[in-house]
Amino acid sequence: MPRSCRFPVLALAGLLGWSGSAAVHAADAPAATFTVRQLTPETALKAVQAALAHCRGQGYQVAAVVVDRAGLPQALLRDRLAGAHTPDVATRKAWTAVSVKMSTSGFAAETQAGKPMSGLRGDPRFMAAGGGLPIEAGGSLLGAIGVSGAPGGDADEACAAQGLRAIADDIEF
Repeated sequence: MPRSCRFPVLALAGLLGWSGSAAVHAADAPAATFTVRQLTPETALKAVQAALAHCRGQGYQVAAVVVDRAGLPQALLRDRLAGAHTPDVATRKAWTAVSVKMSTSGFAAETQAGKPMSGLRGDPRFMAAGGGLPIEAGGSLLGAIGVSGAPGGDADEACAAQGLRAIADDIEF
Protein backbone atom coordinates (compact mmCIF):
# COMPACT_ATOMS: atom_id res chain seq x y z
CA MET A 1 0.00 0.00 0.00
CA PRO A 2 1.43 3.42 -0.89
CA ARG A 3 2.43 5.60 2.03
CA SER A 4 -0.09 8.28 1.16
CA CYS A 5 -2.97 5.79 1.67
CA ARG A 6 -1.84 4.41 5.05
CA PHE A 7 -2.67 7.47 7.12
CA PRO A 8 -6.35 7.70 6.05
CA VAL A 9 -6.76 3.94 6.61
CA LEU A 10 -5.22 4.13 10.09
CA ALA A 11 -7.30 7.20 10.91
CA LEU A 12 -10.45 5.43 9.76
CA ALA A 13 -9.56 2.33 11.80
CA GLY A 14 -8.97 4.51 14.85
CA LEU A 15 -12.31 6.19 14.44
CA LEU A 16 -14.08 2.89 14.02
CA GLY A 17 -12.30 1.51 17.07
CA TRP A 18 -13.33 4.46 19.17
CA SER A 19 -16.95 4.35 18.06
CA GLY A 20 -17.06 0.59 18.56
CA SER A 21 -15.58 1.05 22.03
CA ALA A 22 -18.13 3.77 22.81
CA ALA A 23 -20.96 1.47 21.74
CA VAL A 24 -19.70 -1.26 24.07
CA HIS A 25 -19.45 1.19 26.97
CA ALA A 26 -22.92 2.58 26.24
CA ALA A 27 -24.36 -0.93 26.39
CA ASP A 28 -22.75 -1.42 29.82
CA ALA A 29 -24.11 1.85 31.22
CA PRO A 30 -27.17 1.67 33.45
CA ALA A 31 -30.45 2.67 31.89
CA ALA A 32 -31.59 6.22 32.49
CA THR A 33 -35.21 5.14 33.08
CA PHE A 34 -37.09 2.11 34.32
CA THR A 35 -40.55 0.63 34.04
CA VAL A 36 -42.82 -0.26 36.95
CA ARG A 37 -46.14 -2.02 37.08
CA GLN A 38 -48.99 -0.36 38.92
CA LEU A 39 -52.51 -1.42 39.75
CA THR A 40 -55.30 0.27 37.85
CA PRO A 41 -57.77 2.25 39.96
CA GLU A 42 -60.41 -0.34 39.03
CA THR A 43 -58.28 -3.19 40.40
CA ALA A 44 -57.49 -1.24 43.57
CA LEU A 45 -61.20 -0.55 44.04
CA LYS A 46 -62.05 -4.23 43.53
CA ALA A 47 -59.62 -5.16 46.31
CA VAL A 48 -61.01 -2.67 48.83
CA GLN A 49 -64.59 -3.61 47.97
CA ALA A 50 -63.83 -7.29 48.61
CA ALA A 51 -62.06 -6.51 51.89
CA LEU A 52 -64.95 -4.33 53.06
CA ALA A 53 -67.53 -6.95 52.03
CA HIS A 54 -65.67 -9.70 53.90
CA CYS A 55 -65.48 -7.61 57.07
CA ARG A 56 -69.11 -6.60 56.73
CA GLY A 57 -70.03 -10.28 56.44
CA GLN A 58 -68.27 -10.84 59.77
CA GLY A 59 -70.22 -7.97 61.33
CA TYR A 60 -67.32 -5.47 61.29
CA GLN A 61 -67.48 -1.89 60.10
CA VAL A 62 -64.08 -1.00 58.63
CA ALA A 63 -62.12 1.18 56.28
CA ALA A 64 -60.02 -0.44 53.55
CA VAL A 65 -57.39 1.23 51.38
CA VAL A 66 -55.02 0.23 48.58
CA VAL A 67 -51.86 2.26 48.15
CA ASP A 68 -49.48 2.19 45.19
CA ARG A 69 -45.82 1.25 45.53
CA ALA A 70 -45.02 4.82 46.64
CA GLY A 71 -47.54 4.54 49.49
CA LEU A 72 -50.08 6.90 47.95
CA PRO A 73 -53.76 5.90 48.18
CA GLN A 74 -55.39 4.59 45.01
CA ALA A 75 -58.73 3.50 46.48
CA LEU A 76 -60.27 3.93 49.92
CA LEU A 77 -63.67 2.92 51.26
CA ARG A 78 -65.06 3.47 54.78
CA ASP A 79 -68.16 1.62 55.85
CA ARG A 80 -71.05 3.66 57.23
CA LEU A 81 -70.38 3.08 60.90
CA ALA A 82 -66.61 2.63 60.83
CA GLY A 83 -64.79 4.90 63.25
CA ALA A 84 -63.44 8.24 62.13
CA HIS A 85 -59.88 7.01 62.77
CA THR A 86 -60.14 3.98 60.48
CA PRO A 87 -59.26 5.59 57.12
CA ASP A 88 -56.03 7.02 58.55
CA VAL A 89 -55.07 3.81 60.36
CA ALA A 90 -55.83 1.65 57.29
CA THR A 91 -53.70 3.98 55.15
CA ARG A 92 -50.81 3.81 57.62
CA LYS A 93 -51.05 0.00 57.65
CA ALA A 94 -50.93 -0.13 53.85
CA TRP A 95 -48.08 2.42 53.77
CA THR A 96 -46.12 0.33 56.27
CA ALA A 97 -46.68 -2.91 54.32
CA VAL A 98 -45.50 -1.39 51.04
CA SER A 99 -42.60 0.41 52.67
CA VAL A 100 -41.13 -2.64 54.45
CA LYS A 101 -42.47 -5.21 51.96
CA MET A 102 -44.03 -7.38 54.65
CA SER A 103 -47.31 -7.76 56.49
CA THR A 104 -47.88 -5.33 59.33
CA SER A 105 -48.32 -8.24 61.73
CA GLY A 106 -44.84 -9.38 60.67
CA PHE A 107 -43.60 -5.82 61.08
CA ALA A 108 -45.09 -5.71 64.60
CA ALA A 109 -43.17 -8.86 65.51
CA GLU A 110 -39.90 -7.66 63.93
CA THR A 111 -39.99 -4.27 65.66
CA GLN A 112 -40.44 -5.46 69.24
CA ALA A 113 -38.04 -3.94 71.77
CA GLY A 114 -34.56 -5.39 71.39
CA LYS A 115 -35.06 -6.45 67.74
CA PRO A 116 -32.86 -4.89 65.02
CA MET A 117 -35.80 -3.02 63.43
CA SER A 118 -37.24 -1.71 66.73
CA GLY A 119 -36.12 1.86 65.97
CA LEU A 120 -38.66 2.10 63.14
CA ARG A 121 -41.47 2.24 65.70
CA GLY A 122 -40.37 5.77 66.51
CA ASP A 123 -41.50 6.96 63.08
CA PRO A 124 -45.20 7.92 63.35
CA ARG A 125 -45.91 6.89 59.76
CA PHE A 126 -45.40 3.21 60.59
CA MET A 127 -48.26 1.14 61.99
CA ALA A 128 -47.21 -1.93 63.95
CA ALA A 129 -50.58 -3.69 64.02
CA GLY A 130 -52.02 -6.43 61.83
CA GLY A 131 -54.16 -5.51 58.84
CA GLY A 132 -51.67 -4.43 56.16
CA LEU A 133 -50.44 -6.74 53.38
CA PRO A 134 -48.15 -6.07 50.41
CA ILE A 135 -49.58 -6.67 46.95
CA GLU A 136 -47.08 -8.58 44.82
CA ALA A 137 -47.33 -10.33 41.48
CA GLY A 138 -44.80 -11.68 39.01
CA GLY A 139 -41.93 -10.69 41.28
CA SER A 140 -43.05 -7.04 41.39
CA LEU A 141 -44.30 -5.03 44.33
CA LEU A 142 -47.50 -3.35 43.13
CA GLY A 143 -48.70 -1.71 46.34
CA ALA A 144 -50.38 -2.75 49.57
CA ILE A 145 -53.78 -3.08 51.17
CA GLY A 146 -54.69 -1.95 54.67
CA VAL A 147 -57.80 -2.54 56.76
CA SER A 148 -58.80 -0.98 60.08
CA GLY A 149 -61.87 -1.26 62.29
CA ALA A 150 -62.34 -4.97 62.96
CA PRO A 151 -61.78 -6.14 66.54
CA GLY A 152 -58.05 -6.78 66.33
CA GLY A 153 -55.27 -6.93 63.78
CA ASP A 154 -55.90 -10.58 62.95
CA ALA A 155 -59.45 -9.81 61.84
CA ASP A 156 -58.28 -6.77 59.87
CA GLU A 157 -55.63 -8.91 58.17
CA ALA A 158 -58.18 -11.60 57.26
CA CYS A 159 -60.26 -8.95 55.50
CA ALA A 160 -57.18 -7.57 53.73
CA ALA A 161 -56.29 -11.09 52.59
CA GLN A 162 -59.77 -11.44 51.10
CA GLY A 163 -59.14 -8.25 49.14
CA LEU A 164 -55.95 -9.79 47.73
CA ARG A 165 -57.73 -13.00 46.81
CA ALA A 166 -60.32 -10.98 44.87
CA ILE A 167 -57.67 -9.56 42.54
CA ALA A 168 -55.16 -12.45 42.45
CA ASP A 169 -56.20 -13.71 39.01
CA ASP A 170 -56.27 -10.15 37.61
CA ILE A 171 -52.70 -9.27 38.62
CA GLU A 172 -50.77 -12.48 37.93
CA PHE A 173 -48.54 -12.01 34.90
